[in-house]
Amino acid sequence: MSIQLFTGAAAILGFLAVVIFFRLIAGPTNPDRVVALDTLNTLAIAAMIMVAVISDSVVMVDVAIVYAALSFVGTMFIARYIEGGM
Repeated sequence: MSIQLFTGAAAILGFLAVVIFFRLIAGPTNPDRVVALDTLNTLAIAAMIMVAVISDSVVMVDVAIVYAALSFVGTMFIARYIEGGM
């Protein structure tokens, strides 16, 4: 039962990643592209957490936390650059 649940969740995450990737490519403005990139990073973090739960690995949770922090900092730098602060 739980493997089927995780498989379904992974399929939904994959579908959403494809949809958001198209928004990243075709976004009408740069801020739209930044939001799409941040959303893709969030989906990647969710996938890492799912892998950690399936494989019962605490290390993957740590990797996901570090990736989330770096993603946040990267988004802030890109937002500041678009705003013209750099």
